[in-house]
Amino acid sequence: MPKTDIFQDMADRWPSNVVAQSKVSTLTGGVLSGKTLANMKSKGEDVPESVLIGSRRAYVVDSLVDWLRDRTQTGGVHHG
Repeated sequence: MPKTDIFQDMADRWPSNVVAQSKVSTLTGGVLSGKTLANMKSKGEDVPESVLIGSRRAYVVDSLVDWLRDRTQTGGVHHG
């Protein structure tokens, strides 16, 4: 059975092409917050593509899910 791409599922279920910074947590099931992305951006770290609409930041959904996919490790319990 082929593996499901959970990130594509996220993008497909989201009702817009952008996600407001305040809704990042909703899209990711609470795994990542918009505040975390804002802090990363202010430090010059790599963040997903975003747009500023008025004074509100919104992330492009496809860019956000690609960014999440690139930073995800799969597997069971990690033993260090």
